[in-house]
Amino acid sequence: MKEEKYDGYYALTTNLIGDILEIFKIVKGRWEIEESFRIMKSDFLARPVNLSREDRIKAHFMTCFISLFIYRLLEKKLKNKYTSSQIIETLRNMYVFESKGDGYIPTYIRTNLTDELHEIFSFRTDYEINTYKNFKKIFEQIK
Repeated sequence: MKEEKYDGYYALTTNLIGDILEIFKIVKGRWEIEESFRIMKSDFLARPVNLSREDRIKAHFMTCFISLFIYRLLEKKLKNKYTSSQIIETLRNMYVFESKGDGYIPTYIRTNLTDELHEIFSFRTDYEINTYKNFKKIFEQIK
């Protein structure tokens, strides 16, 4: 019963010298750092690295860090409404099928998240058929 009065409190011991409020702010934000490593390891497959050349290993991790940076920007644009798994899984499943002569047909299911992604990027891929001309315009827009 005595311990219950301390529920919700954290004890912090440190040898850091500095402003206590600044240290608490850093500790409070630690979960974001831990989550970033979890995302890199699980969603971006940062490990294990089956590469032997140093330049390729660096390129692999650079790709993972850039992906994480883009993900964090997206997360903020989406106002933190979705989990990392939801965002990444949705993006991975947004396939289109090329119908020769017609254009591209979306093969993914439209959701609130796909609609919000379309709004953020200012283009849509969920039309019944996206013409080659429309896709060319999208690619020119993102260059």
